[in-house]
Amino acid sequence: MINNLEIQRGLKWLISFRIVFAIILIFSTLIFSTNESLPFDAIPFVVVYFLSLFILLLSVIYGLLFKKFSTNPLFAYIQLTVDSFTVSAIIFITGGFQSIFTFIYLVVIIASSSLLFRKGSLIIATLCSLQYGILIDLEYYGVIAPLVTNGYLSSQVAWNHIIYRIVIVMIACFSVAVLSGFLALQAKIAKKELKLMEDHLKRVEKMATMGELAAGMAHEIKNPLASLSGAIQMLKEDSKPGTPNHKLMKIVLRETERLSRIVTDFLLFAKPSITTSKEINISREIEDTVALFKQDAICRNSSSPEVEKSLCSREIEFEMNLDDSLSIKIDTDHFRQILWNLIKNGAESIHTKRADYIQESLDSFEYIGWIGINLFKIKDGRIFLKVSDNGCGIDQNDIDSVFNPFFTTKSYGTGLGLSIIHRLVDSYQGFIDVESKLGMGTTFTVIFKSI
Repeated sequence: MINNLEIQRGLKWLISFRIVFAIILIFSTLIFSTNESLPFDAIPFVVVYFLSLFILLLSVIYGLLFKKFSTNPLFAYIQLTVDSFTVSAIIFITGGFQSIFTFIYLVVIIASSSLLFRKGSLIIATLCSLQYGILIDLEYYGVIAPLVTNGYLSSQVAWNHIIYRIVIVMIACFSVAVLSGFLALQAKIAKKELKLMEDHLKRVEKMATMGELAAGMAHEIKNPLASLSGAIQMLKEDSKPGTPNHKLMKIVLRETERLSRIVTDFLLFAKPSITTSKEINISREIEDTVALFKQDAICRNSSSPEVEKSLCSREIEFEMNLDDSLSIKIDTDHFRQILWNLIKNGAESIHTKRADYIQESLDSFEYIGWIGINLFKIKDGRIFLKVSDNGCGIDQNDIDSVFNPFFTTKSYGTGLGLSIIHRLVDSYQGFIDVESKLGMGTTFTVIFKSI
């Protein structure tokens, strides 16, 4: 998939390179004409000057349109197509079949691969090959004559040699397109994985300090909390049901249990225990967890009545694409907690989006929630678990903070869910990443080491 920001960055370089190339072309032509004692106003030189000015003018136009169209791949296609015709013009001016500038086609193809990857580079390679073939054919049959020529091409070069040259240029164009497209794609993947590891390492370093603090606080709170809960329980048994004291004690016990769950989350975030890890079949665990989620067990633990009502509506479709042969070594409860929290986040995101539609009185729009779970293994042995949804998405200003402890954009919850997932995944030497577009949905990617 083409990244708009990468296209924007690449187009800046392309426009800058085009300006530099035009200036070099002008000065090199002037130097050549001076060294060879040729007149500056010779027809070939004049054409080169005009062509260079044309390239500069195009660059100015591209610069003016940059802000408006820089993220549109079509803008890149148009520029590269015009560049290919410009190269054909340079080849025609400098001798056609005898020109030494045929290699510039390859520069355009390499530029297209860095912007548009393999598909774009193959399209530009096809354009370059067709232009060169047509140009040489027209020259051979005397339809056109290059500005620098010593006669008709048909009288100087055998047709089989011309076919050989055209085929060689075409092979070179497509070979460079395939190779540069492959290298550009690999570079993009490597860059993405490097950023993933860098972001993961930064989060781990930040969480390590917070984890030690959380562990100390959790231990200090848990013991008096247990004593308080026990004392209230005993007092509750001595009070009559229905009395104000009995009702107040029930409230205290309920809130004590909630605090106990938060403290347990603190401990899990601080020091996840991996002593009970074992080999599990991932797809089987995913199917069991999704089946449990479909029974709306999440509704009984929801902190918000509105979320409870929506999640129980069974308006979420699941689409699963799982490789049944994959296994990892992990604590079963930990894996289920990771998947459960990711599915729950997706469901709550879907609820938020549905609520926005209702609030905007778009009741005629039937919004169906969708959660996709994909499990696959790549060539280097790593196992990818992707959990996607078509919910409200995450604002780009918040996306770097979603794994931070206590960070939440919801009106309920502690903000520990994703940070606990991050700690659990990291404790098994895995990685987790998130991609999201506001209003479109979110994809969480968890990467595990295979056994």
